[in-house]
Formats: sequence, structure tokens, C-alpha cells
Amino acid sequence: MSKDILLFQTVASVLFMNTILSNLVPCPPACASCQLRKTGAFTPVDANELAFIEAFRSGTLALQAGDTLIHEQRPSGKLFTLYAGWAFRYKTLSDGRRQILNFLLPGDLIGLQQEFTDGAMHGIEAVTDISLCVFSREKLWDLFRSYPSLGYDITWLAAREEGMVDDNLLTAGRRNATERVAMLLMHLYRRLERLGLAHDGSVAFPINQQHVADTLGLSLVHTNKTMRRLRRLGLHEIRNGRLWLRNPKALQQLADYYDVPLRKVPLL
Repeated sequence: MSKDILLFQTVASVLFMNTILSNLVPCPPACASCQLRKTGAFTPVDANELAFIEAFRSGTLALQAGDTLIHEQRPSGKLFTLYAGWAFRYKTLSDGRRQILNFLLPGDLIGLQQEFTDGAMHGIEAVTDISLCVFSREKLWDLFRSYPSLGYDITWLAAREEGMVDDNLLTAGRRNATERVAMLLMHLYRRLERLGLAHDGSVAFPINQQHVADTLGLSLVHTNKTMRRLRRLGLHEIRNGRLWLRNPKALQQLADYYDVPLRKVPLL
């Protein structure tokens, strides 16, 4: 393959990935046309596995920013792959206080936890307009029986989700406010960078300070003061819906964040 073709494919992937976080991009009618698979961020599948995934898919769905995809304590019966946009997983207390458990980005699998409960133990809300591929949970056993490699991929994704929850618990339990914010900024930036979404040293950042506060277990006032302090120190900048890490090494050291290479992840 020529260097010109490789360059064209790289530029096309970057443009696509930046577009799907700023505009609602519908899921393609066929899995073979999935642009996420062309970014290089996800593990490849063979033709038979791709055909099974397409047969497994029952439809597509689009939601607007602020819409709820999954309601707490209500059964859904569906699995989803987020194709475009941002969402978050959360739990609430009876008085309405909310804890954001993690943010969901393109390629993330949603709804697997419901397979083991009668109702959703958490909710899913769209941060931006989102589009999703929809899968029926009733066919999940067919996937494990017919394609063990895809079954392993789902197991790997579940373990990865557990690892993120462990990291979030460590952050909430042991890091101070400054370290928590630094950790969140590093974590989200690196995830977006892996997807090919870093552009001119910045990434799309559509979440607000209330989202940050609900993620880190801080008050809105404390979150505001902490983020302003980090900005004054020249460590980061958020402007026009984008995040710049002005001093990533300092942020990394502050958060005690170990920047290991992120591997390709499975995509259903």
C-alpha cells in the first residue's frame, strides 16, 4: 500500500472520529460499512464473525442530548454499542443525588450488566446526541456457543469495565480533589486519543462541571475552584467544548497516573 493511500486513510479516520463527537452520525445499515472498525482502535474480526455480528444486530437507535437510554430499575432486554457521541452510566439516591460511574465513548458496549439482574442497576444518559447499534440479549448465548472468540471479547470488555470501576473507587476513596480532577482529565484524554480523536493537541470535551462533580464525589463549588486552580497552574485548558492538556507530564504525576500503552479493544 502506498504512503499516499495510508495518509489518506489516516486523515479520513481522524476526520470521521472528530465528526462523530460533534455531530450526530447515524449507524451504517451494514456492519461492513462501520467507520469505527476502520480507525485502527479496535481488534479486527474475520468475515464470518462480522456476518454474525450483523445478524445479531436488531436495529439502530438515535437519541438527543439529555435523553435517557436505560432507566434505573427497569428491564431493557437490549444491548447497545455506542457508535457516535458521549453518554454516561450513573446511579442515584432517593433524594436525587447522582453518582456518575463512568463515561461512555464510541465503541463502548452498553447494557451487559442487565443480563444478571431483573432490572437495570444503573441508568444511561446521553451527554451529546448519540447513535447506537442495538442487539437482542436473547441471542447472547448463540454468540458464546457459535463464536467463542466473540464471547471472549465480551468477557474482556466486562473485565475492562470492572477495572475502570476499581480505578474510580481508588480515585474517590484516596485521591484528594486536585488529584481526582487531574486523574479524570488524563483518563478521558487518553481514551479519546486512543480513538484517534486528539486533534492539534486537544479533544472534544462536552461535559460540564456538574458532570465532573457527580463523577468525582465533589461539590460543584469545590469542583469549580479545583479546575480553576489547575488552569491557573497552566496544566490544562477547556475552551469552546475542547480540552487541552497544557502540561500532561505534570498532570500525570499529580494524578499518579501510569501512562501505559492502551491496547486495541473489541467492538461488537
